[in-house]
Amino acid sequence: MTESRIEQLCDEMRMKMTAQRRVIARVLSDSDDHPDVEEVHRRAIGIDASVSMATVYRTVRLFEEAGILEKHDFGDGRSRYEEVSDEHHDHLINVKTREVIEFTNEEIEMIQQRIAKEHGLRLVDHRLELYGVPIDSEDE
Repeated sequence: MTESRIEQLCDEMRMKMTAQRRVIARVLSDSDDHPDVEEVHRRAIGIDASVSMATVYRTVRLFEEAGILEKHDFGDGRSRYEEVSDEHHDHLINVKTREVIEFTNEEIEMIQQRIAKEHGLRLVDHRLELYGVPIDSEDE
């Protein structure tokens, strides 16, 4: 089996990679969403039933501290994770379904740069999270 991107990064960092850490790394690399620790555990035990919740917590924290994972709080009280990427993106969160949509928008990026410049700053980083409900929602 080909190594996941997270496994490759861990190998490059000379991080000790147990079989269970490799399973967790694969689960995270294969995720199209932003799973919380419980979801990572659920997916991991589907591959290796011996992966404990404690191992998932420790491994996720290790990957986060190593700069491999990014932690998000999308307002639902759960920390959710995604692999750190070189490609910038923002998040749109459906507050009804908790679905997280990744997007990029050059116009928004230019406006943010302009605002920083207007205040005498050079923007070095930012995080944009937009929260919304479906347009046809009754609870507008």
